[in-house]
Amino acid sequence: MWWITTVAALGGLLFGYDWVVIGGAKPFYEAYFGLISPSAQGWAMSCALVGCLVGAMLSGVLSEWLGRKPGLLAASLMFLISSIGTAMSHSFNAFVIWRICGGLAIGLASSLSPLYIAELSPAKIRGRLVCLNELTIVIGILLAQVTNLLIAGQRGGELSWNIAFGWRWMFGATAIPACVFLIGMLFVPESPRWLALRGRDAEARKTLERIGGKDNATFVLAEIAESAHISRGGNELKELLGIRLRKVLLLGVGLAVLQQWCGINVIFNYAHDIFNAAGYGLSMIFVNIVITGVVMLVFTFLAIATVDRNGRRVLMLSGCAGLAVIYIALGFFFHVHSHGFHMLALVVAAIACYAMTLAPVTWVVLSEVFPGHVRGTAMAIATASLWAACFVLTYTFPLLEAWLGTAGTFWVYAAVCAGGFLGVKRWLPETKGRTLEEIENFWV
Repeated sequence: MWWITTVAALGGLLFGYDWVVIGGAKPFYEAYFGLISPSAQGWAMSCALVGCLVGAMLSGVLSEWLGRKPGLLAASLMFLISSIGTAMSHSFNAFVIWRICGGLAIGLASSLSPLYIAELSPAKIRGRLVCLNELTIVIGILLAQVTNLLIAGQRGGELSWNIAFGWRWMFGATAIPACVFLIGMLFVPESPRWLALRGRDAEARKTLERIGGKDNATFVLAEIAESAHISRGGNELKELLGIRLRKVLLLGVGLAVLQQWCGINVIFNYAHDIFNAAGYGLSMIFVNIVITGVVMLVFTFLAIATVDRNGRRVLMLSGCAGLAVIYIALGFFFHVHSHGFHMLALVVAAIACYAMTLAPVTWVVLSEVFPGHVRGTAMAIATASLWAACFVLTYTFPLLEAWLGTAGTFWVYAAVCAGGFLGVKRWLPETKGRTLEEIENFWV
């Protein structure tokens, strides 16, 4: 089970690496392509989001039609091809096309990796196994930061070499873990729940017996058969929008949007601006960025250790409440123009809170809360909503900062987190320790 999960979670590692690597390459490819206008620079940075949205939406069709494994194989192949294509781009249009292809792989992996892990995992450890996907995302982010630093420092950090070749190696390095992901996916099984819902019980039983023994296989197959009788079949999207499942779909979309609109990704995307506004110089800004990455890694380990013990609901409520309080304090210090170590401490506290709660637990809940016969389609809708929310968050931060100031912007995010707390308390049931079929029966 750990081997299967680790292979599937490589999709998360590539998601994190490919998403962040562009930050280190930015000054070099901009000089190579002659990107001067803000619109061209912004398009280069955000074009991958187009692919992310398309990939997330395609994941539902691919996973329901072909299976979870073929969708992840397609993602691994796309990661490999797009990394080489981006590295070899000699025109800006080619660069954009390959970045969109990379985004397509991110969209597929971000939806299918946690879904696949959840469907294979025993109920008692499902939370920590799905959290492993978030851990690999964080490792991918750190790996991209370290790779960028090492490559940029080649030849004494010679600017001309980085403009001509350095940024290409930054993107091309993605091909190495992509190859490992592709080869690993060839040797893992298809989701037994997907197989059983399509009448392929013998194949499903074989995988379930390998994971948890014969008794476990018999028990899980019986639950799947019972849930299949509850399903009405037919059009998944139409059923999700119907009276029975509309509530769980709205819950999933709401949690996906909350994970982005809680504002933490602004700290990563605009770290330079935030730390600059807090009074830090350029050299310390880069040190602080590394500190935030290390903190996120450490507290993701804590999430893995606690998610199956404390439960999803408690961690989600703690995350919303904790971020709201931290943002109120951050906003106050920005408002009075206070500078110093306490600003870094509050930013680190926010990242630690997010890494232990909303970041991993949202993916855990999304991967387990939807009924099996519509899980792929519902996960695709929720993940597409997450990427759309990510675009809105990234796009609106400069506008909010210009309109409300940094303090007012963080107070807006505090209000979003407070609203998220009330929503989670009202609508999110505890799913700790329940089988996927027990969770399904709760809704239907």
